Amino acid sequence: MGAEIANVSGGVLTMKVSGKLTQAELAAVQKATGEIISKEGKLRILVLTENFAGWERGEWSDFSFQAEHDAGIERMAIVGDRKWEDLALMFTAKGLRKFPIEYFEPARLAAARAWLAAK
Repeated sequence: MGAEIANVSGGVLTMKVSGKLTQAELAAVQKATGEIISKEGKLRILVLTENFAGWERGEWSDFSFQAEHDAGIERMAIVGDRKWEDLALMFTAKGLRKFPIEYFEPARLAAARAWLAAK
């Protein structure tokens, strides 16, 4: 399956990621997210992973989405299996982007939503 936007409501874009993420799937979801940010304004992003199997091998050096749209992202919460935490935070460049990114285990989905809603 890869990645898809599941919902946009109340300033929160919910994205679902499953299986092995490909560069093409990431590019497609980033394009759609960029269009939503351009139309709706600033968003908070909730990434829900299910049966996540990592990223395909390849060159992941396209940072154009970050350069163009990071100003439109207020926060990002990633919900997934603890074994992916370090890699997911590295992949999303936590600490190098202009907005906070936090990781939550699936049992803490409510905490992730509360963190996204915090001012």
